[in-house]
Amino acid sequence: MAELRHCPSCGDFFNYTGVREVCGKCGMNEERVYEEVYRFLRKRENRAATIERIVEMTEATEAMLHKWVRKGRLQPAMFPNLGYPCDTCGKLTSKGKLCDECTADLKQDLKKFEAATEFREAIQQKEQRTYLSERKK
Repeated sequence: MAELRHCPSCGDFFNYTGVREVCGKCGMNEERVYEEVYRFLRKRENRAATIERIVEMTEATEAMLHKWVRKGRLQPAMFPNLGYPCDTCGKLTSKGKLCDECTADLKQDLKKFEAATEFREAIQQKEQRTYLSERKK
């Protein structure tokens, strides 16, 4: 069932059906800009263009380019200088929500946490042991 929403681009009301985050008019404009960007990138000399260069040469915004890469409409494998910002540091990445450095830092922190947890459990087990000082005969 559709719900009434404001279009983030133009501010008009539209029926949101879960397909598109913008109204029909802005959606058509976005598709036109996407086609322009794709035609620009298809040229051999433009395949290695940076995001800044694409914004300069087309009507696209950085936010549009980031959204299209995140959704998989523009493949970083075909266009190596495309990506979207890491959620932690803002460095460009092409997969996931975090860049490789932030992922490595997070994994390292998790390993430290797991080691500390294991150490605490070992100490608790050691404290729970019972020792008998004298044996009954």
